[in-house]
Amino acid sequence: MRNLIEWFIHDRFATKTEKIPADDPKYLGLQQQFEPQAWLADAARRAGQLQVVTHSLKAIHPDAKGTNLYIEPGQLSQSSLVGSHCLPIDFQGDVVGNAAALDVYKFLKLEWQGRTLLERALDYDEALIDALSQDREEAESWVRAFASITEPKGAPSSHVMGKQLYWLVGDDPTDDKSYHLLAPLYATALTHRFYAQVSPNVWFYGDHNKAARKALKENAPFEGGYTSYPNLAAQKLGGTKPQNISQLNSERGGQNYLLASLPPNWESRKVYAPVRDPFRAFKRRPNVWRIVEELKRFLETDPAKNMHTRDLRDDLTAMLVDELMLFTFDIHSLAPGWTADEKCQLAPEEQYWLDPGRADEDSEFADARRQSNWHETISARAAGWLNRELGEKSPLSLGDAEHHHWKRQFEGIVKEFRQQLDDLQEALRGEDDDQGDAA
Repeated sequence: MRNLIEWFIHDRFATKTEKIPADDPKYLGLQQQFEPQAWLADAARRAGQLQVVTHSLKAIHPDAKGTNLYIEPGQLSQSSLVGSHCLPIDFQGDVVGNAAALDVYKFLKLEWQGRTLLERALDYDEALIDALSQDREEAESWVRAFASITEPKGAPSSHVMGKQLYWLVGDDPTDDKSYHLLAPLYATALTHRFYAQVSPNVWFYGDHNKAARKALKENAPFEGGYTSYPNLAAQKLGGTKPQNISQLNSERGGQNYLLASLPPNWESRKVYAPVRDPFRAFKRRPNVWRIVEELKRFLETDPAKNMHTRDLRDDLTAMLVDELMLFTFDIHSLAPGWTADEKCQLAPEEQYWLDPGRADEDSEFADARRQSNWHETISARAAGWLNRELGEKSPLSLGDAEHHHWKRQFEGIVKEFRQQLDDLQEALRGEDDDQGDAA
């Protein structure tokens, strides 16, 4: 460890005197300044000008003067939310204070046998004490000085330039003593770790994502996922002097990334009543057209009659069935009774399917709907529509066997949906009858 310490000091001396002749008086002055014991004594003195922090006030406002904190992640309350408590053991602390004293922090970041000199100073490590000086009292005082770099300077305080929030903890909002003053700090250690994670140099230009984008462009298979951080914002701290905020902020050039925190951009699709042909309206849904085309291309390849073929065919058909139910729910959002309009040319079974709410206001319609096997008719028409779509401008020859298969696929879900809808309406009618009796 002593060799490591002397190497660091000599390296600093070599850098400082690189362009100074050996016979220059300035060179001799630096030689005395960088004599190991002299430099260590000065470093211990200058350590008081710095503070290692995990939570900084400077990032709130560059001119803020108040309490900064250094808190190990393990000392924080554990939560399911992302916070500084999520940082790993090897997290990187930040430094605030006199930028001219940052070489002291670089010294304390030196590692020996897997632990930094700062970690050893915080543990009052005997090996560090022995390495610093043969005078134990002197070495102990230096260790205490180096360890104090993580301690707040003075009593806890906020500042006029910092953020302040008065939080009511008592019962009387007119009593000043009923409040706690909260002073939010900037989680600088967490920010630095986050920056390293989401930096475009890592996720966008990284080898893995470059290979993923290439595979996507070439329509080729690719093992693993693709990482993206859309709408990433950059927050600049410190202007042209990011070092005035903190050491880590300076290393990032003042850049701090923020994830997009935006409400969802909901785009409501206007629902139109299909007054003539419901399956023509159904086909206009983007997913429906895409699924039909995919199923058609697959069947046109004349695939082998095996389990894989049957599974893929049935999966695509199931997706169409799901889309039919979504289409049904969309139409059900229209005001009940729209099929009673004289412009509506739908067959009765199609009216029973798409306008069930009309039954609550039209008893004749309700009776006819209850007695009709409309779910069978709709399933048959859906199967016929699919046969026609697959056969249009295609060499496929689809007949009764395919129609029967599609019908069974649609009917299973449509019948179950009808049962659930009838049960719901029956239950609502029962509640209305009970309320009428009570009145």
